[in-house]
Amino acid sequence: MGTSFDVKDVSLAEAGGLRVEYAAQHMPVLRGIAEEFGKERPLEGVRLGACLHVTTETASLMETLKAGGAEVALCASNPLSTQDDVAAWLAVELGIPVFAIKGEDGDTYYDHLESVIATKPHISMDDGCDLVCTLHAGHSDQLADMLGGSEETTTGVIRLRAMEKQGALGYPVIAVNDANTKHLFDNRYGTGQSTIDGIVRATNILLAGRRVVVCGYGWCGRGVAMRARGMGAIVTICEVDPLRALEAAMDGNLIMPIGEAAKWGEVFVTLTGDCSVLRREHFEVMKDGAVVANAGHFDIEIDIPTLREMSQSVRRVRPMVDEFTLQDGRRIYLLGEGRLVNLAAAEGHPASVMDMSFANQALTAAYLAENGKSLQNRVYTVPREIDEEVARLKLASMGIEIDTLTPEQEKYLADYQTGT
Repeated sequence: MGTSFDVKDVSLAEAGGLRVEYAAQHMPVLRGIAEEFGKERPLEGVRLGACLHVTTETASLMETLKAGGAEVALCASNPLSTQDDVAAWLAVELGIPVFAIKGEDGDTYYDHLESVIATKPHISMDDGCDLVCTLHAGHSDQLADMLGGSEETTTGVIRLRAMEKQGALGYPVIAVNDANTKHLFDNRYGTGQSTIDGIVRATNILLAGRRVVVCGYGWCGRGVAMRARGMGAIVTICEVDPLRALEAAMDGNLIMPIGEAAKWGEVFVTLTGDCSVLRREHFEVMKDGAVVANAGHFDIEIDIPTLREMSQSVRRVRPMVDEFTLQDGRRIYLLGEGRLVNLAAAEGHPASVMDMSFANQALTAAYLAENGKSLQNRVYTVPREIDEEVARLKLASMGIEIDTLTPEQEKYLADYQTGT
């Protein structure tokens, strides 16, 4: 594999290295796995193509994969999520073919995907399924050489399950997103904190007393709602799933249809993985000064073309804050161009929570290297032993000890005849 790359500015590498070093201090689980990988080399000779947010935390994952022997190539999974100094450090200091520039246009984004695919990977590591979809759409001849893949986020898992259902999935993929040590922590605590961080950094608004509408009450929506309430916001949840809506109500949130919430809210956050969650009929009734942000993977949850069509003018009033002035003079403020606000306007998840997510990615890659050829072309959950090992390692890094069952307790749980 060559060392070609496409980054914004190689002179940023030194600054990127300092930030990578700082983040790595908060990723003890991944650091321990890297040490083991360096001894065991479970990825020796494996080419791994990754399409991920190019951040300091991802850099630590790339170091871990290289320590395990993998030949890695990396591109961005979102045009606005790349940290250019980190991309430069990965290319210059780590020698990884990295193709990522913050703000890259659509053509460049897909050119970068093609650059990773050109390395003919054996394992794909995706965040949003664009790498997998591009492989299947234009490079079906490479599918037979794939050992497998892994998927980082809910949106990607949804797409993969659709491919599996239609018989279109050409190799096995493990849904890292569905690991308990991923979605229960990364999605809830990571997305919750970093989304609020992105909104506040972009706008400098006070959330206390503000009406916040959270569209979608999956684990990401739960996290955002929890953090917004913690800062004093009045939170309304919009849902289509009755069970999630009921849970949201029991958690102390208001619940209302989005048509009503559009009139009521002041800050809107979409986290559904679906398209056109906020659209014309909602823009038509929003208050003057409404703030609209997206924390779902793709920029399709807010109907931006329609918002632009409805506006008499659009101007950027702050970094990552675009003011859309409607025909009647009302203003709607779109954050981060409708892309992931926690990465477009902030730095993404804290390193300590990505420690668990990327530990799952690293161990899953090693699992695929050993077992991929024996798996069917379907979507798998992360093996339970990997999930539990990540939890054990994280607890140990936090200095937390837990109990173990006594032989008597194990016997009781295993024997239905013991009775009460």
